[in-house]
Amino acid sequence: MRALSWACRIFIFLFLLAFALKNTDPVSVRFFLDTEWQAPLIIIVLAFFAGGAALGVLSLLGTIFGLRREVSRLKRDARQIEKSS
Repeated sequence: MRALSWACRIFIFLFLLAFALKNTDPVSVRFFLDTEWQAPLIIIVLAFFAGGAALGVLSLLGTIFGLRREVSRLKRDARQIEKSS
């Protein structure tokens, strides 16, 4: 099972490496107010992927903290019930 896992990881790495090597042409991304960013396509794709992942994590922080508060409240209630029994 471990060998299969490593084989999958190596395959994905080689696939992404080949993708990166094939997409080295410079492209420009135009933003507002005539600002422009020129970089290889793979760098732009990776930058926007990382930005999207970061925004996804930030959007989940409120939910995670709310669930932590609920778990601590439930633990406290369980301790009180256990003491009263």
